[in-house]
Amino acid sequence: MATETIRGKHLVILYDGKLCIHSRNCILNQPEVFVPNVEGEWIHPDDASTEDVVMTARMCPSGAIRYQRLDGGEEEPAPEVNTARLRENGPLAFNAPLEIAGEAAGLRRTLCRCGLSKHKPYCDNSHVEGGFHATGEPATKKSGPLAARDGVLAVEPQRNGPLKVSGNLEIVSGTGRTIDRVTETWLCRCGHSQNKPYCDGSHLKSGFEADGT
Repeated sequence: MATETIRGKHLVILYDGKLCIHSRNCILNQPEVFVPNVEGEWIHPDDASTEDVVMTARMCPSGAIRYQRLDGGEEEPAPEVNTARLRENGPLAFNAPLEIAGEAAGLRRTLCRCGLSKHKPYCDNSHVEGGFHATGEPATKKSGPLAARDGVLAVEPQRNGPLKVSGNLEIVSGTGRTIDRVTETWLCRCGHSQNKPYCDGSHLKSGFEADGT
């Protein structure tokens, strides 16, 4: 599926359906702008204020919705704090200047942690049909403040194994509680770890297969 490009008076909206996890933030926050299940064009950038559309785009966890300003306004800034949010029974939602498998990947991406996605390392909503269960509220680990909280975050999917994450990162629960602060960690993506969101080697026993380094 090619990226859709919708040009308004003040904004260009870019929509990548392959990244979309159907979180519905866009259609709930700006139903006059994002109108699904209709024939023809379904995104209408001029039907709300520019700033409202911008803020809705920034709330898209997967990065499926992005924007480009035509009015000289500010493009999306990198976050001051890099985060990975644990979506209940769902993916890892990253917000950081991302490099995934060695390539720049924008500021927002949702990565599979159920092991079932056909679009690894990205989530494709297979966790829903697969009945994946993983809490979004694990216990808080003892961790100290990071020397820096921003900067490039490198995510390297390991062949038949976890996601190796390098850089400043706060792992955050679905309700916003900081669970851990790390500069390097290995996060489960096979779906079988007994210590989610962290890898515990279960991919070896389960026979998990996925491309990686």
